[in-house]
Amino acid sequence: MKNKVIENWKSGLTVALVSIPLSISLAMASGSTPTAGIITAIAAGIIGALFGGSHFNIIGPTGALTGVIASFALTYGMGLLPFMAILTGVIIIIAYFVKVEKYLVFVPSSVIHGFTLAIAIILIFNQINYAFGLDHIPQKANVIDICKQLYFHYKEFNFITFGSFLVYFGFLWILRKKKFRIPGAILLAPLAILVGYLSSINYIPFTFYKLGDKFPNVELILSYPQNFLFNRKVFGTALTISFIAIVETMLSAKIADTMTKTKHDPRKEILSLGIANIVSGLFGGLPATAALARTSLNIKSGAKNRTSGIISGIFISIIALFFLSQFRYIPMAAIAAILVDTAMKMIDSKHFKKFKKYDKRSLVISLVVALTTIAEDPIVGIGLGVTISFLLLVEKISHGHFELSVNTNSGVVRTISGDKMQPLKEDGSILLYSFRGNLLYLNSEAHLHRFESDTFDHYQTIIFRLREVYMMDLDGVEALDDMIKTITKKGKKVMIVSVAPDLLQFLRRTSHEFIFLENHGLVFDKTTYALEHLGINKS
Repeated sequence: MKNKVIENWKSGLTVALVSIPLSISLAMASGSTPTAGIITAIAAGIIGALFGGSHFNIIGPTGALTGVIASFALTYGMGLLPFMAILTGVIIIIAYFVKVEKYLVFVPSSVIHGFTLAIAIILIFNQINYAFGLDHIPQKANVIDICKQLYFHYKEFNFITFGSFLVYFGFLWILRKKKFRIPGAILLAPLAILVGYLSSINYIPFTFYKLGDKFPNVELILSYPQNFLFNRKVFGTALTISFIAIVETMLSAKIADTMTKTKHDPRKEILSLGIANIVSGLFGGLPATAALARTSLNIKSGAKNRTSGIISGIFISIIALFFLSQFRYIPMAAIAAILVDTAMKMIDSKHFKKFKKYDKRSLVISLVVALTTIAEDPIVGIGLGVTISFLLLVEKISHGHFELSVNTNSGVVRTISGDKMQPLKEDGSILLYSFRGNLLYLNSEAHLHRFESDTFDHYQTIIFRLREVYMMDLDGVEALDDMIKTITKKGKKVMIVSVAPDLLQFLRRTSHEFIFLENHGLVFDKTTYALEHLGINKS
């Protein structure tokens, strides 16, 4: 144990120093108190590190959840947020028992990146009031409402506050671009606290709206949930938060695996995430999930195992106990700058550039998810993205992928592959048609249509190769029978080759035409055997 502490104390301290200003900022962005953010970082962070399936994930308040939590807090009040954390934890544990991780494959990366983009935009817009010094204006949750509010109150902008925001953000931006080894939040927080303190004692001729003006008592006090409410809206919000938390945590764990060449246990990670949220709520904290940036920082700072996360939680407790009250001097413009910088880091432009270059459909899906999440609701955005992705996948599968080659006595003279036919002008007596992918109700009609047309009429023998078919349903069997009937009615010969053992047994039970061909010696283990049967030596 001593060796683990020695190996991990530096990374733990580094993550703790970053987590404190971020946790305060994210709690504020979520419509809660600074103390709730610190409690979340401590309770969820330690529990996640103790029981998690990843040695490197850092659990705590994150930007991914702020939009949903803030919207809920504006409607029901911050007093319900600890209960929301508990309810979220319970739902995550239920998800653990139904093995929800198996179904995350149905959420494509385009949807995740679109959602993350939306959350980043929401997070940025939620800082506008503090960036422009509109401290007296009630906070809005919807981006459109924020834009309207900005338009109606533009004459009230405090340009001194806005100028300070630009300085703070510029400071963070320069450090990020220069890839400075010390995270910007560690350096900015004490500098901003100093500026706020000097302002409060009139040492500098500027007045700033500070954290202490909004929350006079900034200190580490453990509390417990005092408000409870359960209705469809509350459950729906908890379900949304649970889904986001699971996806973000699994994504973070995978990224950590890539960086460390390790393998996390998704089952344990989901269970620990549920427990972490319950414990966070019981102590008055917020819903939590894995933090991508802090997890990455944990690894880059030299973390060797889960001890780093535990040490981080302990350091946060010690620092908050003795120094949290000093954060009352930090200007809200500095907190806004930290959050905007955090949001900028959430937007991974590399993926969008890759989508634009190689997969424009995924780019469109990402943008649709982002716009829907911003304008409507995260679950609606994610649901719409998954639905569109599924429909596009079905549409692509329905084309019926194939590979065919034209054979003569002298060998192969033409090969075509894909999902669209091209004109065949080559003369040949044999056509080898390979089904690529499974033969199901989704794509069987596309294959059948090709043989019902006159595309292949000038070939005397059609060989169906089933080597790449691992699954076939009854619609696929029926389509295969129809293809064989169609070809034989035209006076052509049909042969079948390379059938996998499991599929072979299935066809023997369900396909009359396959049984007929097999009984007449027209089913072969390999293509070469079929060609030899026709008098062609492929070699």
